Amino acid sequence: MHEPWGERVRDPIFWNDVVQLVKTVVAAVIAWVVAASVLELPQPFLAPWAALLVVHATVYRTFSRGLQQVAGTVVAVVLAALVGNLLGLDTVAVAVLLVVTLAMGSLPWLGAEVTTIATTALVVLTTGFTDDARLISRLLDTGIGVGVGLLVNFVVWPPLRRRTAIIAMDRIDGAIGELLADIGDGISRGRINSDVEDWVERSRDLDGQIDHAWALVRQAKESARMNPRRSASEFRDPTQWHGLLRRMEQAVAETRSLARTLGRQHARRSTWDQAFAVSWTRLLTDAGSAVSDADPDAIATVRERLEGLVDDASAGALAENWPVHGALVINLRNILDAMDEVAAMNPLGQPPAPLSRIRRSRPARPST
Repeated sequence: MHEPWGERVRDPIFWNDVVQLVKTVVAAVIAWVVAASVLELPQPFLAPWAALLVVHATVYRTFSRGLQQVAGTVVAVVLAALVGNLLGLDTVAVAVLLVVTLAMGSLPWLGAEVTTIATTALVVLTTGFTDDARLISRLLDTGIGVGVGLLVNFVVWPPLRRRTAIIAMDRIDGAIGELLADIGDGISRGRINSDVEDWVERSRDLDGQIDHAWALVRQAKESARMNPRRSASEFRDPTQWHGLLRRMEQAVAETRSLARTLGRQHARRSTWDQAFAVSWTRLLTDAGSAVSDADPDAIATVRERLEGLVDDASAGALAENWPVHGALVINLRNILDAMDEVAAMNPLGQPPAPLSRIRRSRPARPST
């Protein structure tokens, strides 16, 4: 199901993709113009091709991959000239060249460029390897593409991938809260047996979302390296984000443990202490609402009520089913302890999405 256009316009991930697409196209076109029209190189197609390959999501990766691509192109041109001069241009020469270049994928520094090296070498071998001027032209084409790509990514709105990471983290705690509330609702409606596997699967989905958020945080950290923007410095070591993600990891693990405990208890047809079951389930539902609302005060209140439940419960009732009661209390306590700081930080601050200022400044239409 497709998102409404209005939601996509407000989605920062959508705008990151749009900006990246535009910058890649601009870099490729400029590289072509420089190689074909300004320098009038005989076969300038490598320039836009190199620009397409080198414009990445971060300035640092553009620079590092640019260096790798330049090195890879030099290696490809040299290998194509050597194989061509030794074997000529035939099937054996093509096979030998491809074997050698693809085998270079085992080298750590050039491994990411193995396909570029192989294709560049193949192009050089099949379009002319005896003319030194043409070989130099290949290197110049690639250098132009890499240089233009790096310049465009460095000068034109150098990306800080913070917004996508922030949005991902802000969404996870809401999903955790929804899962807790749904578990509480399922218990109240007597659906433990039918829903427990769904709760476990949803917790695994949350693990995937957290893994994705970790990747986005690492990308945001990388995007701050070599980035001239003044706000980049605070994202070069986002320790606060690391702490929040670890807390959410713990909350998801505790939620999965809680769901499995409920499933085992139900499978064994164990009997809860009725007063404990009603009070604990209400606390779980309220905890889910507090986490979804990112309300640290409400989380603290649920934590106090949970401590009161433990204090007020009769020793006999707790002792009779202590493995279940104690596990559920500890799970919920750990979830609340993990999510209180996450709630206090939510929503994480982020810059406005593109065009948001324009929309805010646009005068309202008169009502009719």
